[in-house]
Amino acid sequence: MNRNTENRLTALTPALVVFDLDGTLLDTHVDLVESLNHTIAALGLAPVSYDDLTHLVGHGAKVMIERACKLQGHPLDPDELPALLERFIAHYTETMPGQTVAYPGLIAAMDHLKDQGYKLAVCTNKLEGLARTLLDRLQLTHYFDAITGGDTFPVRKPDAAHLLGTVERAGGDPRRTVMIGDSANDILVARNAAIPSIAVPFGYSDVPIETLEPTRIIQHFRELTSEMVETLIRDFGDEADTRSAAR
Repeated sequence: MNRNTENRLTALTPALVVFDLDGTLLDTHVDLVESLNHTIAALGLAPVSYDDLTHLVGHGAKVMIERACKLQGHPLDPDELPALLERFIAHYTETMPGQTVAYPGLIAAMDHLKDQGYKLAVCTNKLEGLARTLLDRLQLTHYFDAITGGDTFPVRKPDAAHLLGTVERAGGDPRRTVMIGDSANDILVARNAAIPSIAVPFGYSDVPIETLEPTRIIQHFRELTSEMVETLIRDFGDEADTRSAAR
């Protein structure tokens, strides 16, 4: 098969848009902070605030709990973590969806992409069970061809295998995929998987999102159109071809 034929066949593959969850698809900050504070209260620790959240999230519940405890002056012993994680999961599951909401324009953007035949997926470092329960209760699960979490594979973001495994489960092609996220892990996993990234500035990044050098930044989900995705995939592929030819 020559290169032109391969490119034409690739272009016929439906594009896949992969979303991070917390801070990208959904504004979960109120419920995360409440469940986290409920958890560390068992140790008599003072609560954390939303301003602390950007330094705590992104690596899953275990790391979030560990970081919150350290922040409040109580570095955890390893044997303390299992009970705290169980306490967090129980509280978060019982109270979700709580005050969690989809970001403005998200539903309309996903409807548009699905109408155009696109596949959608979620790739989050949140535990898969928590992610699925939350999306179920918000009645959003039907949008997604795959939902993977931080415990789905042996690795998690920013390891490329997490994103590539998500693409495979969704029936997508990495050459026809974009990754949307709000933090360093999302931009890095896309870079590591050689997939273009779209960053949103309204999430929980602890640094200005432009400093992470995503392929593109959108300010609102109204910008997430099929035309924009196709242009991003095409331009990213052209740049990759140019870099390869220059070697």
